[in-house]
Amino acid sequence: MIANFDEKSALASQAMKAEMLEPDVEYNLAVAWRDNRDEKALDRLIRAYMRLAISTASKFRRYGTPQNDLVQEAAVGLMKAAEKFDPDRGVRFSTYAVWWIKASIQDYVMRNWSLVRTGSTSDQKSLFFNLRRVQAQVQQESEELGLNLGQDEINKKIAVELGVPLQTVELMQGRLSGSDFSLNVPQAAEEDGREWIDLLEDETPGGEAAYEAADEQQKLKKWVSGAMDKLNEREQFIISERRLSDGGRTLESLGEELGLSKERVRQLEAAAFAKMRKSLNSNDALKLMIS
Repeated sequence: MIANFDEKSALASQAMKAEMLEPDVEYNLAVAWRDNRDEKALDRLIRAYMRLAISTASKFRRYGTPQNDLVQEAAVGLMKAAEKFDPDRGVRFSTYAVWWIKASIQDYVMRNWSLVRTGSTSDQKSLFFNLRRVQAQVQQESEELGLNLGQDEINKKIAVELGVPLQTVELMQGRLSGSDFSLNVPQAAEEDGREWIDLLEDETPGGEAAYEAADEQQKLKKWVSGAMDKLNEREQFIISERRLSDGGRTLESLGEELGLSKERVRQLEAAAFAKMRKSLNSNDALKLMIS
């Protein structure tokens, strides 16, 4: 774990002094890690690009997240990039790593922005990280034209600018303008007043229902795992990244990583689902998933 980061920390100092890798050296290090799991090569590659991770993390300070945490998440993204990087694609590692670093930081910022999940779709992420900037831009342009736009008109312009539905803009505005409210706050000023949580209905299932639900979940996990085993390595990767991970990656991003067209990735995904469906049908797993 990365600890106690600040501008004068040992980490920052070491990152700034790290070597600048020539393309051929970078390629050889990436191949050594990919093919031979050479940890020394990985360590050298990560150290060389830690400055990139720190620099990217510093751009997210305005969201109120501790810099230590941002750098740690940037390092996680850098490690993910090293794990998935294919040096034979002809792309520099820094170009490839930036996407993973930003994605890791953005997911962390959004997870910790509020106790209520802010969102995970591409539209929601685009809004979260660009809403304030675009709103300020729209307001400035309107003022220069002598216009006094209401919030509804501003939201419409934001939706057009970012290419997202108006409803998504309105929902995000509400989430970012509100604050978390504790259910343990007393309803009245008196110390012995009831807390708001006392008004919530207890929906906890009984012991028998909980056991049955847990048992069904275990069966479902086992069946899905068995169905995944029927797929080849590439199909497993596509299904895992598209359907079994938080947010789910786009066909386009998978196509870029696999060197395939978006349509080809979609075809492979459909074929993989057909194989899984056939396997799941054999043990009534689909009935359980639907029920």
